[in-house]
Amino acid sequence: MRKLLVLAFVGLAAQLVDGALGMAYGLTSSTLLLLAGIAPAAASASVHLAEVGTTFAAGVAHWRFGNVDWRVVGRIAVPGALGAFAGATFLSALSTAAAAPWMAAILFTLGAYLLVRFARPLRTERRAGRLRSRFLSPLGLVAGFVDATGGGGWGPVATPALLVSGRLEPRRVIGSVDTAEFLVAGAASVGFLIGLGSEGFLLPMVLALLAGGLIAAPVAAWLVRLVPAQLLGAAVGGVIVLTNARTLMRALDLGAGVRPVAYALLALAWGVAFAFALRALLRARRARTVVAVARSATPSRGASTAESPGGNVATEASREGTVAGSGPVR
Repeated sequence: MRKLLVLAFVGLAAQLVDGALGMAYGLTSSTLLLLAGIAPAAASASVHLAEVGTTFAAGVAHWRFGNVDWRVVGRIAVPGALGAFAGATFLSALSTAAAAPWMAAILFTLGAYLLVRFARPLRTERRAGRLRSRFLSPLGLVAGFVDATGGGGWGPVATPALLVSGRLEPRRVIGSVDTAEFLVAGAASVGFLIGLGSEGFLLPMVLALLAGGLIAAPVAAWLVRLVPAQLLGAAVGGVIVLTNARTLMRALDLGAGVRPVAYALLALAWGVAFAFALRALLRARRARTVVAVARSATPSRGASTAESPGGNVATEASREGTVAGSGPVR
């Protein structure tokens, strides 16, 4: 019972992260299941079956908050489902010994990508134009395949690609990716059902992950407007890197003396990435504050000049001061 409660908490935390970043539910859940000794294919199958419920709840919540672009959802979800089905079939055919390092390598790589991605300033400006099918379809296909074979990866592949395009608001990127994942998770579950049979799904774990995710989904859709994605992404990336490094070091048969050094270097890299993420966040906030102050100050000066009885005199004095080099007070 205690183990199921822990898994429910894992599902809740993973859904909160996913709702705020548009990624990492599968990465977080699969990483912890592998850490608990669950076979890779069974872990991915169970996580994807739970995601059928959590992504449906997340999609409804994001739709109610106006975070979904249905045109993008339609063009990325179907190719994503095809890729996920193919990935589930591929992973089901691998032995546990072969699948464990494969899955850990994918999760480790995606975790490292999160660290690098969120250590840098996030794009805020938007570009003109619409996202086209020739971009969305291949993106969905690759993201779906990586998601099924790695136990997670739909968000880490799809969300940054859409953010970098600059043609969609960040909150609508996250909402659209989360909503499209419903179809991706369903297709992956069908693939695992064909490849592993019903015994491949650990139903108690599925229900525990689902319960936690369903509780968190509405809150996550609201938190996407509040939580600093910069810090959350760097924190989650570091956790995923460290936890999957254990499996990789075992697969590579690294000596007992090398492993503490490797863990220390990874922890140091995590700390550096988090510090860069914090610096980028503070710089972005300062820049927004300066812009907001400048915009609010300009009309207020004009309004006070126009409303004052001596407005013409004040304006003339301001002009004279400007000519003299004093300039208006900033």
